Amino acid sequence: MRAIRVASATLLAATALTLTASAASAAVADDGDSNDHNITSFGFRVTPSTIAAGGQVTLSVDGCESDATATSGVFDDAHIPKGQQSVSAMVFPDAKPGAMYEVTFRCGEETGTTDLTIATGRPTSHPTSHPTGPTHHGVKAGVGGSFGGLDLHEIALGGALIVGTLGTAYYRTRRRSGDGNS
Repeated sequence: MRAIRVASATLLAATALTLTASAASAAVADDGDSNDHNITSFGFRVTPSTIAAGGQVTLSVDGCESDATATSGVFDDAHIPKGQQSVSAMVFPDAKPGAMYEVTFRCGEETGTTDLTIATGRPTSHPTSHPTGPTHHGVKAGVGGSFGGLDLHEIALGGALIVGTLGTAYYRTRRRSGDGNS
């Protein structure tokens, strides 16, 4: 009977450690990759950050000492000459409404990225006489999950809780086995 209890406790402990180790390593791996590619010596932006398909955006850079380029799958590549801070680009009319496109800015050897969201609806050439309702945007997916924001303190606290639980289970298992033999 004692062997079954020990085997159950061991299996439970191994399962708990396996699940927490994979979650902790995923959190650490995610932290090491988070937005390091967006730390640049130059500033960049897309204005507006949400635009209707067929609309015009302004691509701007600040502090770039050489020619810059802005690329995306939703407009033709844009070249920003040295000394100029911005250019305009026309979003493709067949861009998918509600989709989010990545815009990559390059200045010299550095690159940085930002997002451009395509709004639902099409731009109109004449103003509408009736009021329009609010624009509904899709969910911004793929930017994180339940592991976002974990740090080493939280991982250490979780590990301490697991070790405490395993120690308690071992203590109670050892104590119970002595009571049944009398």
